Formats: sequence, structure tokens, C-alpha cells
Amino acid sequence: MNRDRLASFALAASLLGGISYIASWNLGLPQASSLAWKGTGVGFLAVYAALKARSLDGWLIAAVMALGALGDVLLDAEDMTLGGVTFLAGHLVAVALYLRNRRPNPGLAAVAFAVALVPLSAWAAYVMPTERAGAAGYAIYAGGVALMAAAAWLSRFPRHWVGLGALAFVVSDLLIFARIGPLAGQAWVSFAVWGLYFGGQALICTGVVRALQRGDSAA
Repeated sequence: MNRDRLASFALAASLLGGISYIASWNLGLPQASSLAWKGTGVGFLAVYAALKARSLDGWLIAAVMALGALGDVLLDAEDMTLGGVTFLAGHLVAVALYLRNRRPNPGLAAVAFAVALVPLSAWAAYVMPTERAGAAGYAIYAGGVALMAAAAWLSRFPRHWVGLGALAFVVSDLLIFARIGPLAGQAWVSFAVWGLYFGGQALICTGVVRALQRGDSAA
């Protein structure tokens, strides 16, 4: 079986694992089983990207997904700090990827949006939680996520795919902070957090991989 076919199976496994993970929430599974299920979504995206990689950029997006999958597991393994650091490392790798693939003429409006996104996201993450002890850390992390999204928005990768996926990731994380603030106790938030996060990662990964395959100069 060739690599492209294996990659197609990996992508299908990712979608199956990521979408079905919500069904595991009320099954009372052992923690190890729940963590393994959670990791399948972005984990198989990493496998998909690795099988498609033909250049440094291809391996960079595979590394971004691998770090995301590891962060998913660590966050639910009661190591929030290590999970957050792992995600932040993935965001920095993603920023490097996007800077290597800058859009030649992004447009003034796009630049203004990207510049505003970082401080606004950090501010929102700082003010929303009622638990103030970690507010500064939340702001730093949200700023890192927003920096990744800003770099994606200004990259040559398609904004309607990779850019929107990165923005969905930002919104997902801001909802996490809102869940320990104004949206505490709202059942729908957990579904939105996971849906936006996994959907965003899937859009980012497939959008970058397909653009690299086509050799798009700017989409």
C-alpha cells in the first residue's frame, strides 16, 4: 500500500476519532482509554501529515499536529502546565512554518487584523476567568495561540481554510477561559470547545498539506 493511500486512511481515522470522542464523555471509561481516544483525532492528523511530507514545511506541519496531540493527552492527564507548554511549543513551530511561507502582498486590512488579534486575545483571556491567580498565564498562552493565528492569516496558505482553522483554535481556547468565568456551568461550551478545536486543527492540517502538494504561491 502506497503512502498516499495510507495517508487517506490516517485522515479518515482522524475524523472518526475526533468526531466520535464526544461520545466517550459519558461512558465512564478508565482515564487511559479516554486519553487514548482523545489523542486519536489530532494524532492521526500528525500521521497523515507525516505520510504526505515531502519537504521541511511538510515535516513542520506534522510536528505541529504531533505536539497538539501530545498536548491534548497531557491536559487531561492532570498536568495542565506541561500540556499548555506543549501546545505553546506547537504554536511556535506553526509560526515558523507560516513565516517561511509569508504571503507576498497580504493587504493592509489583513495586516491590521493580524496585529490586533494578539493583544485582544491576550486581554480577553486575562479578564474573563474569575480565578485570578492564573490570569497572567492564561493571557500569555492566549497571546501565543493568537500569534499563531495571525501568522497563519498572513501566510500564503488559503485563509478560507488554514486561516479560519487557526481562528477557530483561538475561539476554542477563549471559550475555555470563559468557562471559568462568565460561561461557567454552560453545558454547550464543552461541545463548542472541542468542535472548534478539532475542526480548526483539521482545517489547518489539510489546508497546509494540500497547498504544499499543489505548490500554491498564494491562495
